Amino acid sequence: MADSSEGSADYARSDGAQATVPREVRLPLPPLRFRPRLLPTLAALVLIPLFVAFGQWQWNKASAKEGLQTLFDARGAEPAVQLPSAPADPQMLRYRQVLVRGSYEPEYQILIDNRVHHELAGYHVLTPLRLEGSEMRVLVNRGWVPALADHSRWPQVATPVGVLEVAGMAIVPGTRYLTLAPEAPAGASTSWQVVWQNLDLARYAREVPFPLQLVVIQLSPDSSAGGFAREWPRPDERIERHLGYAFQWWGFAIATMIIWLVVNFRRCSPSPR
Repeated sequence: MADSSEGSADYARSDGAQATVPREVRLPLPPLRFRPRLLPTLAALVLIPLFVAFGQWQWNKASAKEGLQTLFDARGAEPAVQLPSAPADPQMLRYRQVLVRGSYEPEYQILIDNRVHHELAGYHVLTPLRLEGSEMRVLVNRGWVPALADHSRWPQVATPVGVLEVAGMAIVPGTRYLTLAPEAPAGASTSWQVVWQNLDLARYAREVPFPLQLVVIQLSPDSSAGGFAREWPRPDERIERHLGYAFQWWGFAIATMIIWLVVNFRRCSPSPR
């Protein structure tokens, strides 16, 4: 009986005791180490300076437009000046209100193609004006006219005759533009080329048989000197787009730097000694 009770006691003790469960051993993660790899580093060295340069280029374009707008506002508020009959410095005339008397010469008129007004394609009409009592001419941008449905033909525009008083703003045309096809060289044809892709004032001056002021008068919207649609853009037009592009390119540079850092931080087991 004693043996039986002792066995029962042993049984009870073993049944009531909690079983010991071994815990899972968790090894510490290897430390993060910065170990640049060749290809990501080379890509970052190329892309980051490139993105920064593109952003600076757009920022400089916005700054240049802002400077031109400041000059535009300052000179536009000054009284109108008479356009001289002798060759003048274009930069001294830029954005000045000018007043001139003369007569149009439509035989040397040109139409600048691919000009859009209210989402319609058309041309800017540029007609030389002979200054009264002088051999000097100046091109007058008389505004926009719509293109014909048949683009192989161009619209016939009316031009006032006789001496007129022309008021407007002197503009120095740009020299950088996209040319979709080579322009006809000077002297290549006996007929006058009416439609031009861009206003190349230096080329125009070479092809006409008279002296020319190297500015263009944008005819004032309230002038009655034979104008068409005239909604002249401001120098700072679309400046927000340049600023947006600048921040976008700089954002690409920052993102590239972050990606380069992330891909080059790796967990590495310590080297055995």
